[in-house]
Amino acid sequence: MKGLILAGGEGTRLRPITYTSAKQLVPVANKPILFYGLEAMANAGVQDVGIVIGATGDEVRAAVGTGEQWGMHVTYLPQEAPLGLAHCVLIAQDFLGDDDFVMYLGDNLLEGGLSDLVSSFAHRPAEVAATILLTKVPDPQRFGVAELDNRGEVVRLVEKPEVPPSDLALMGVYLFDKRIHGAVRAIRPSARGELEITDAIQWLVDNGERVQSLIHDGWWIDTGKLTPLLEANRLILETLDRRIDGTVDAASRIEGRVVIEQGATVTRSVVRGPAVIGAGTEVVDSYIGPFSAVAEQCRIVDSEVEHAVLLRDSQVIGIRRVIDSLIGKRSIVQKSDLLPQAVRLMLGDDSQLDLP
Repeated sequence: MKGLILAGGEGTRLRPITYTSAKQLVPVANKPILFYGLEAMANAGVQDVGIVIGATGDEVRAAVGTGEQWGMHVTYLPQEAPLGLAHCVLIAQDFLGDDDFVMYLGDNLLEGGLSDLVSSFAHRPAEVAATILLTKVPDPQRFGVAELDNRGEVVRLVEKPEVPPSDLALMGVYLFDKRIHGAVRAIRPSARGELEITDAIQWLVDNGERVQSLIHDGWWIDTGKLTPLLEANRLILETLDRRIDGTVDAASRIEGRVVIEQGATVTRSVVRGPAVIGAGTEVVDSYIGPFSAVAEQCRIVDSEVEHAVLLRDSQVIGIRRVIDSLIGKRSIVQKSDLLPQAVRLMLGDDSQLDLP
């Protein structure tokens, strides 16, 4: 089985972070989101993976490389514009050939990985052309929704229905055999000008092919917005084992599940887990609270940080306190003693700032 990971989206909902960084490379618990999908495929035994890339392709290539670190071989598949998930399958046909494959959205995270799903598809009846992963949601109007028969097979897919036929939302994880290639060639662009994978799956159903479903009962998060990204960070941090490889002085306290990477220093501070402090980061006279992920080479001085993600080379100095925040690379958040006392800002497009 091959893998197809979609990493071409522009990440408009995470701007301004994604003006300068691929959304799939924004870190959760100090690891790029995309890496969790690659790990899930590797753990499921998928060794040949295609990654669909767009405008941020060079950055994705630099981060992922050949795939050797996951024991896999990665092929990059450029997409000239975000023309839909089915279009990704269309441009990947030469790479996929006649092989079965698992398709995964590169900015999604799900509990439990892909191993059971891949194994189930490998042992499916021959007449089954696809399997889709579904999850129950309280607000199905916001999602693509599946209507199933009494065997759990797909009868109909509806995109963001006003009157949902079920509460089962598509999660962005799909398994297909070669019959999907005929489907993506047969469908036409939707009203928004994209080739929709839901239309391709519906084409399979309408043409007599069986499409199975599996209901996922663990957590699943689309990390495309700030709040779910912070929630994903919290969930991953809760799985950490305590590890102290950096330097902690006698005046500091480390409480709970905390990872302090090699080269990091904690001085006269409290770090309360779950939290992770990246390599080379300095924490001085500060409090790092639960569900915080501080990347490498950051500086936190005389400040309090909690439930936040700080990207590499950022600084928080003299601030009490920072919560529920995502701070981009090389950013500086600091207290100023300049008169007159005021808030002085330099913010990029699509920024959000909440002031007391």
